[in-house]
Amino acid sequence: MFGQEYELVVYRHNWGEDRVYFHNGEGTLCSLPATWTDAIPPDPFVAVAAGRCHFRWQDLLQLAEMIAAMEGEKGDHV
Repeated sequence: MFGQEYELVVYRHNWGEDRVYFHNGEGTLCSLPATWTDAIPPDPFVAVAAGRCHFRWQDLLQLAEMIAAMEGEKGDHV
């Protein structure tokens, strides 16, 4: 679907995320996460980083906490 344009039918918050609804080429009503489209402005972090930073520090911190928790669980079973 990259590069294709569809007329927006409705923009809604469904299934825990913002979604865009449109009619495909066959007329079927379809939906996609709004983050997959240009219907919302780009994430400020992504725009400012401009490809120079692949990870947000908050995401790296959360990953480190998850790894530490998994290592702790592994030690409990030995």
